[in-house]
Amino acid sequence: MTTPNVEHRMRLFDHRIPSLSAGKHTITVDQTLDATDAALPVHQQRFDVRELRFTIAPTDVQACYPLPGASGSYSQILPHITLDTPALPWLRRLRGQARSVPWMALLVFREDELPDDPQAVGAVDVLTVRQLLGREKPGRPPAIADEYIFDDEWDTVCATVRVPGALFTALAPNPAEMGMLAHVREGGPPDATHTRAADEPEPEPDVEDLNAVVVANRFPAVNGGMHVVHLLSLDGFEDYLNGTTPPAEGLRMVSLWSWSFESVYDTGVGFGDLAHNLATGPDSQPDLLLRRHAQAPTQPTEAQREALDRLASGAAALPQRLDSGERTLAYYRGPLTAAPAQQLPPPGEDRERLESAGEALIYVERHGVFDTSYAAAFSLGRQLSLGDAEFHTALMEFRKAARSAARRLLTRSGPAARAATLEALTGHPAREAFDRLLTEAGGARLNHALNTAGAQLAAGHRRTASTRTAGTAPLAAATLRSTVTQTETRGLLRAALSHELDPVAAWLARLPLLEMIPFEHLVPDPAMLPPESIRFAYTDPHWVRAAVDGALSVGVGHAVDADLNQLAADVAVPPPCAVLLRSDLVPNWPKIIMAASRDGESVEPVRRAVYGDDVLLLLYPQVIDTFTLAEPPQGLHFGFSDIGTIELRQITAPDIGAPMGEFPEDPADDRFACFLRPGGHDVLNIAGPDDALLPALGAAHDDADLSSAQFALQMIKAPQLQEFVRP
Repeated sequence: MTTPNVEHRMRLFDHRIPSLSAGKHTITVDQTLDATDAALPVHQQRFDVRELRFTIAPTDVQACYPLPGASGSYSQILPHITLDTPALPWLRRLRGQARSVPWMALLVFREDELPDDPQAVGAVDVLTVRQLLGREKPGRPPAIADEYIFDDEWDTVCATVRVPGALFTALAPNPAEMGMLAHVREGGPPDATHTRAADEPEPEPDVEDLNAVVVANRFPAVNGGMHVVHLLSLDGFEDYLNGTTPPAEGLRMVSLWSWSFESVYDTGVGFGDLAHNLATGPDSQPDLLLRRHAQAPTQPTEAQREALDRLASGAAALPQRLDSGERTLAYYRGPLTAAPAQQLPPPGEDRERLESAGEALIYVERHGVFDTSYAAAFSLGRQLSLGDAEFHTALMEFRKAARSAARRLLTRSGPAARAATLEALTGHPAREAFDRLLTEAGGARLNHALNTAGAQLAAGHRRTASTRTAGTAPLAAATLRSTVTQTETRGLLRAALSHELDPVAAWLARLPLLEMIPFEHLVPDPAMLPPESIRFAYTDPHWVRAAVDGALSVGVGHAVDADLNQLAADVAVPPPCAVLLRSDLVPNWPKIIMAASRDGESVEPVRRAVYGDDVLLLLYPQVIDTFTLAEPPQGLHFGFSDIGTIELRQITAPDIGAPMGEFPEDPADDRFACFLRPGGHDVLNIAGPDDALLPALGAAHDDADLSSAQFALQMIKAPQLQEFVRP
């Protein structure tokens, strides 16, 4: 697709021709009396229209494309320049040419073409007009008579280049093509939005919003290299536009503006090719879910049907070695699935968690194979925990603090004390007891303790364990576990242990976002995500839950530790939708636009991750129904698409600009190659002999005679996009 779902308006005009062209003019007035047929003396008035001729002001140039000094793949675009003065290309009139023919042209030169600039970096010879017309440098200068040079122009400094005669003949557009290669664009950014009521007429353009655009007729080289672009004045070279052979010494031409860029080698595979291939692949309607495609037998057995169903859900068949040493196959599926994960029962009636990988191992008894998906998730979580010393330390500190807080909670005597406050758990018991000794009864307890302590010690009286714990019931593990599993107690402990719990919870919160999960667990079989493919998937919250249990299983000494793990185990549900893209689009178009939506509402990803250099993972908080890949916009420019076509656009109201399909439409054609001039210079044959582009475009529009604005409308190279819609 080349039409985004967001519409913008832009207006193109053929030209902006001034009332009078630049130069020296004469007004002649003659008058004859009807009654006597007597002629009165003829009166002549000479006047000048002064405009730029050998230079243009830097403020006249708004933008160039490709950007000066840029490096990229540009072999499918026509360089262009945007000028702030909308009438600039038509301010002067070439001798013998129509007013619509501009006096300037944009020519593209490659390395080793200009004799004085073999590296194509923009080297010029700076001369005064007197030196230029006096032939102080090699090359035939423009044929401008001295009488047409203003006195103050002789010492004007200008940039010049020498263009070999044969090269000029090969590259220069003819007058009809020059008219097609210049137009006026309504200003603002290329996507400027203009709103008006349907019954309102088109508003007249504001001169302040208009820009002139001059487009080159030559494509940069496919094999890359440096290129220099010159906006050349054709004033004085009219004869060579009409077929006269340039001299062997070449032409000394005025360069009004120039810039250089580097075009890198074009493999012939561009954004459009790659995005289109993602949608089609080897089949006309590929399955874009994350799973391996297996050819089903005509009449599958029950075991074959089981295998096909598991593969269809996103599982892979991988080698397995049993504890007995036997080798077999087992199913494995990572956290990404091709179908919504089945709701699983809890690990046991009296437990909320997995305590070992063996508990998560699923045995398909009727076929004698295992499904290791959740067991592998548990083991992976445990390995990630053991491999992260910082997390492992934080987990141990959290458990130590949690055990202390739980015991403190249970050792408080009396029902009222059991209803402990947050301050009671986060305080310091020894310090609080000493404070009470100092303050209670006005200090009487402290005085009594000090007065009696010496006599008791002298008499050999000691406080025994029985006297310390008198009236206190022994603390049993069952009582501790029962209290820890209560919802109210957990909330209190989480608040009291926030300092120790936060780093543990933060580490575990990365698992639902599939952080730290090796790519081999996400895509266990490379055939599920082959090169140049896109796959959509659901996420399995049970898989993530098993990985969390595995991470928390490290260092568990007894059942109380396992119970306390539940304080940290309440992680978020993973985002339910994932998109995996494996393509050269990832490294070569880093600013690629990706848009997702559900029921027409935009959905933003909660995580974006790159694996290696060509795999991109996107996680979405909703199951999306539309996903779009769009070429990064680089401003308005002209050329053809990656597959050698242009997008025909409607040229008549009311749907001007609406897409009409690709041109040429026959895939068997040699596409744009047939519209290039012979000679291997990659020059577009717009209105020359043989297979010219302009009449072919006119034929595609019911034999219309296209204007320059209509031609520009056809040649606009809009950013391409590919849309994927969930059935």
